[in-house]
Amino acid sequence: MRIVSWNVNGLRAIINKDFIESVKKMNPDILCVQETKAANNEVSQTLLPFTNYFIHNNSADRKGYSGTALLSKIKPININDSISMVDGDSEGRLICAEYPNFYLVNVYAPNSGQELERLGYKKVWNSNFLEYLKDLDKVKPVIACGDFNVAHHPIDLKNDAANYNKTAGYTQIEIDGMNAITNAGFVDSFRYFHPKEVAYTYWTYRFNSRAKNVGWRIDYFLISESLINKVKSATINQDFYGSDHCPISLEIDI
Repeated sequence: MRIVSWNVNGLRAIINKDFIESVKKMNPDILCVQETKAANNEVSQTLLPFTNYFIHNNSADRKGYSGTALLSKIKPININDSISMVDGDSEGRLICAEYPNFYLVNVYAPNSGQELERLGYKKVWNSNFLEYLKDLDKVKPVIACGDFNVAHHPIDLKNDAANYNKTAGYTQIEIDGMNAITNAGFVDSFRYFHPKEVAYTYWTYRFNSRAKNVGWRIDYFLISESLINKVKSATINQDFYGSDHCPISLEIDI
């Protein structure tokens, strides 16, 4: 099974930037999309070309903000995006799809804000999200993927010292939140296979950052330990464009 996760930074924008061809080329069994920035009916209309996928989307109440979507060739047993303990503010940040052998959680974690004004909110959100993952894992193994809006280690961003405790996504509070997830038994699949590789998934549109490869790795597949021996590869697909993020993929025998 090939699972792809991609923060598209606006679904209606990326659809005009070879998104359909990119998805066809990657040919995922499941595609998890974050930051759709559209209402549910707009997302559904935009995704009409994907006729061979079951589609579910979870849009934010706030117009043009956040939002997640799931495209799956295999219809899930059950699907849930009304997780009040995690997304009580209806920001469309989570979809949980249940499959026979695992739960798939598509997530778009909050950004702490330019002035770190949402850092306290992010801390509570991280704690609630971890408890949710642990509850799921008691029933079935979990694959959690998406934009977690945090660089976990210095290797995961270009200018670590300049950004530490100053920039959203690289504060100690956010790092501690990711530490808590991995310490609870959810494996960062890319680092499992590529412990020393410098590779990024996000580049700001400013300063020609992508061409200079001044980026951050903030998109992850976090896998229950019981599944990691079934993972064949975890890849950052930097050759696909259209967003300020690139897609990431997981090949798993499940």
